[in-house]
Amino acid sequence: MTWDIAQIVQGYACGYFLMDDGRGNLGWYGTPTERSLIPLDDRFRYPRSLRKVLNRNQFSVHVNRAFDRVVEGCANRDSTWISDELATVYFQLHERGWAHSFEAWEGDRLAGGLLGIAIGGAYIGESMFYAIPNGSKVALVKLVEHLRQRGFILCDGQLSNPHLDRFGAIAVPQEDYLEQLQRAVALPCQFN
Repeated sequence: MTWDIAQIVQGYACGYFLMDDGRGNLGWYGTPTERSLIPLDDRFRYPRSLRKVLNRNQFSVHVNRAFDRVVEGCANRDSTWISDELATVYFQLHERGWAHSFEAWEGDRLAGGLLGIAIGGAYIGESMFYAIPNGSKVALVKLVEHLRQRGFILCDGQLSNPHLDRFGAIAVPQEDYLEQLQRAVALPCQFN
């Protein structure tokens, strides 16, 4: 199936996201009854143990340094919604400046990263992975700092999970999410 990039961006801007159902069928999924948002204000938090890791400056962070490897890392699971077709869509979005990787590096080793789509002042997180312990956690903390500095007002974690909850993720009703999303995508923010 051929995907129109403008339609994909519009779909994300309206609250939908692409996902493979595990049987090779890539399709749109509507907003669930609640959406998990990562706060970009003082409600964002992280474990004290991670603060020690951050203070050691063990990791450096980069944007889009190894986009293909982040997509690969995010898809490398026993059960994944990132099929080859969806990975191709991500690469096309990346080539046009919509999809980005935010990465933590330990020296010359990719420690972990996040994959997401930036539209206006909204960052829609698709997935994350780590190859070195704490790599994705450091990337998430630094991503929040990055988004704050660039005036983003929405960081969408999509579905709630215990990992995001540790960082202060907030479940918001679909209606509230869609209102926040519309305000965010209208902003003239730049991810890079």
